[in-house]
Parts: sequence; structure tokens; C-alpha cells
Amino acid sequence: MNARLDYFASPTAGKALKHLMSAGKTLKESSLPTATQELVALRVSQINGCAVCIHMHTKDAAAGGESAVRLHLVAAWREATVFTEAERAALELAEQGTRVADAAGGVSDEVWARAAKHYDEEQLTALVVMISFMNLANRLNVIAQQPAGDYVPGQFH
Repeated sequence: MNARLDYFASPTAGKALKHLMSAGKTLKESSLPTATQELVALRVSQINGCAVCIHMHTKDAAAGGESAVRLHLVAAWREATVFTEAERAALELAEQGTRVADAAGGVSDEVWARAAKHYDEEQLTALVVMISFMNLANRLNVIAQQPAGDYVPGQFH
């Protein structure tokens, strides 16, 4: 499979991606726990069907010490007992924040309250930006049909 667009060859995409990569670095350096960031990135990417992001975040999470069991269960996190209450709240926020077009009310007050119970305002801000950032990255990759399979952990960090 070949990508429809080569973002790295495009001057316009190159300029935009430079800023996106900088935003991604800022998120990585936030106080939101790294494990939560990777779980959220993976779940958003699963919902959006972004193979390249699923591949990247699975590999990055594993390289960071995340267990295979937890990575495999992200897609079914509601029925899994391996996630903390804080991680579950983040995953629920990520799902509602990703499915805003499908959910008439967007993110419910109940989901927001559960997340706010576990994360301070700075972490919530990072979480919301992370969810939005991943939705942007997923759309860039899905629209252009970026292929997955050759990512090396940390390649874009």
C-alpha cells in the first residue's frame, strides 16, 4: 500500500508538521502520566481506524514498559480489570471527545466529572489537547492512507 500523499516531501505539510511535532513534544512533557497519554492515543486511534498511529503508540507504549495485556485490552477497557480508575476516566473522556459527531451532547458532565476527579486542571488540559491532537493526526493519516508497519519506537520524538 502506498500513501496518497508524501507529507515529508510537501513544503506546506513540512511547515505544518514541524508545528504539530512541537505540539506533540509539549504534550509528552506535560504532567499527564505517560502511560495515560499512550493509552488515550491508542484508543483514539483505534476508534478512528488509524493503523499507523495504532502501530506507533503500541510500540512506544511497549518500549516504555507497558504490558502487552493492557495494550491488547485497550479496545475493551470497560470490561477489563487492568486499568486504574484514573485511566478508565481518561479513556472514557477520549471516547466521547473522539465521537462528538456521534454523541448529541458531546462530552457529558458525568464523564467530565469523573476525569476531573483524577486529574488536576493542567492534566485535564493536556488530556483534552492530547485527544484533539490524536484526532488531527488520525485524520491526516487516514485521509492519505498512510501505511503502517515500519515504525521504530521514538522515531518522531
